[in-house]
Amino acid sequence: MAHAFRGQLEEVEQMKESAGADPLSPHSQRRQWLQEAMAQAFRGQLEEVEQMKECLRVLEAMSPGGDGGESSEPAEGDPSRQASALELLAELCENLDNAADFCKLDGMRLLAHRYLEHPVPDLRWRAAHLVGTCAQNVPKVQEQALALGCMRKLLRLLDHDGADLVRVKALFAISCLVRAQEGGLQQFLRLDGFSVLMRAMQSPVQKLKVKSAFLLQNLLLDNPEHKETLCSMGMVQQLVALIRSEHSPFHEHVLGALCSLVTDFPQGVRECREPQLALEELLKERCQLLQQQEEFQEELEFCERLQRVCFQTPPEDSSMDR
Repeated sequence: MAHAFRGQLEEVEQMKESAGADPLSPHSQRRQWLQEAMAQAFRGQLEEVEQMKECLRVLEAMSPGGDGGESSEPAEGDPSRQASALELLAELCENLDNAADFCKLDGMRLLAHRYLEHPVPDLRWRAAHLVGTCAQNVPKVQEQALALGCMRKLLRLLDHDGADLVRVKALFAISCLVRAQEGGLQQFLRLDGFSVLMRAMQSPVQKLKVKSAFLLQNLLLDNPEHKETLCSMGMVQQLVALIRSEHSPFHEHVLGALCSLVTDFPQGVRECREPQLALEELLKERCQLLQQQEEFQEELEFCERLQRVCFQTPPEDSSMDR
């Protein structure tokens, strides 16, 4: 918040010089208005910091399954209060300054060490959501979350948690830690994140499938150097198997991921041409199915691109129009 008013502060200083001591001058009045607006803004920021501190006091209190000190019985209804605290923190931390302050207050440590593994699913998903909300586009917050071991715990939630919403929110947080964050991507790779992502795409949970395929597609676009690793894991074969499942909107993202994998990558094209996959025939059938269906036009475009790049050009010339 402070840097948002730096320009206004400079304007106030300039007005001090130009306005002199005349309290009725337009410059003086403008200066007074700016000073009052800044005071109000900073007061609001301080109030939000106090709200975050109060939320953290609620979260630090003894909770079922927590590690909050003495073995006294937790107060009845604590999980509900903690859920409300996590919800308010998520709203406050949409503001990047608040997200940074939250970490300075040691809030990320509390999420990593207690709430990502909390026995109450409602608190686990809210904690994962808050990690992602704080980490979006804030490198220092991303680095702190990674240093505290959030990536390992989030991948475990995505792969094994019994609550669908926890898995969806864990995937959201993972995406916020790997996009445009080299350290996060390296942790993701070391922890076999692509395999976890592939298993998520095979989940019966539609939202999880779509978001996993979308993340895979974007990781391939942003980091083409990992295509060889994915091919060695059998990713082409697994993506084609997913396309063969009963048709659903999810297939658009799977085909998009496959397009990203084969673009400018002859090895991927050669694997798509393997006769046992019968991908060419599958793509022809899919194109016929999607013709004249406006809601599937992007999926149709992916099918047509794959046909061109895999079956109408040599593997060595596998660039795609983007």
